[in-house]
Amino acid sequence: MAFIKKKMAAEAIAEVPRAERDYAGLVTQLQDADPQVRRWAARDLLDYPEASADLLARLQCETEISVREIILTSLTRIGGPVAVAGLVDWLRSEDAQMRNEAIEAMKALPDEVAPIMGSLLTDDDSDVRIMAVNILESLQHPKVEEWLIDVIDRDPVVNVCGTAVDLLGEVGSVAAVDALQRLKQRYAGEPYIQFAADLALKRIVKA
Repeated sequence: MAFIKKKMAAEAIAEVPRAERDYAGLVTQLQDADPQVRRWAARDLLDYPEASADLLARLQCETEISVREIILTSLTRIGGPVAVAGLVDWLRSEDAQMRNEAIEAMKALPDEVAPIMGSLLTDDDSDVRIMAVNILESLQHPKVEEWLIDVIDRDPVVNVCGTAVDLLGEVGSVAAVDALQRLKQRYAGEPYIQFAADLALKRIVKA
């Protein structure tokens, strides 16, 4: 019975009309009323680096979660400046889902995101700076600790510093000790900063 169900599902997928592997045809199907058609188109557009702008445009209005997931997967695999710029724009969105999707997608693009991380961590919007720290969590870049130290030394918003300290507690080394001590002095009246900095220092010492 399970085999029959799998066979029927495979046949149903096979019957979904797919455009020829032609860029213009796939972009047209990306707007199709059938979400399964849109999923195929988003997946097949992976072969066209120039499709980033079309995928980004579709993501702005796509409501089907499974289609959004495929679009984001294609965008992260294509990478490049167009995809990254679109994701940065979404960090400023009022839509929490879009912000979270942008963070997760940018975590998968370390080589493309690293060159702009400095500007994200000094953005005028403190929420963007917090999200940039969250991206650092999975960025796997040799400058992560250096960026975090710079944040706790320079950022004027306690919530941004608190987010950075939390991550330093996981990735920090002895190089972060002095900065953590300076942060404790700067925010002597902030209980959470004291707690998080002390926890980070204990973890660093034990390591």
